[in-house]
Amino acid sequence: MKKTMSSEDCLGWATRDASGHLSPYKFNRRHEIAGIVSNVGSNVKRFNVGDHVGVGTYVNSCRNCEYCDDGLEHQCSKGAVFTFNGIDFDGTITKGGYSNFIVVHKRYYFKIPKSYPLASAAPLLCSGITVYSPMIRYKMNEQPEKSLGVIGLGGFGQMAVKFGKAFGLNVTVFSTSISKNDEALNLLGADNFVISSDRKPNERINKDIRLYN
Repeated sequence: MKKTMSSEDCLGWATRDASGHLSPYKFNRRHEIAGIVSNVGSNVKRFNVGDHVGVGTYVNSCRNCEYCDDGLEHQCSKGAVFTFNGIDFDGTITKGGYSNFIVVHKRYYFKIPKSYPLASAAPLLCSGITVYSPMIRYKMNEQPEKSLGVIGLGGFGQMAVKFGKAFGLNVTVFSTSISKNDEALNLLGADNFVISSDRKPNERINKDIRLYN
């Protein structure tokens, strides 16, 4: 898969070791990747060159242990191969989203509609699936008008609010910063916004928080 961002777009010479020597920075992030298929193996039937695809935090596993058979590849007995700083079964080292291209087993690709921007799809493969998975597990998509509390409005919090509203839930954001108020209510569509950082000592939080709606 060829990605939309190449390693040349990143400055890697950014750190010094204990002696003061400037050395390459070891990238260990950028595991959510969205890109375009540039080549396919002979056994690949579901994807074609030119397809828009995404890959999450791992690119391979043994695919025949009890965990892989149960869809729990991240617990693979022989070790799942992570998208970044992982060693694949042929000995190659994965370099995540900072590499020019990445090889992924067909099992761990996800097709993205060509009409959907790749830059918008990438977060769904990290923070998106992290909050989506437990919400689906607890059937929150089948309980409209129930309430959802989101603590913090970082990357995970933003996705939780979006999914919550898409599922028809009443969403309240809890934050330590009033600066997140407009983003939560007006940009993301949360129903309520609660400041939780200014409670007084020895007082119950529900007597001291401020509610905005």
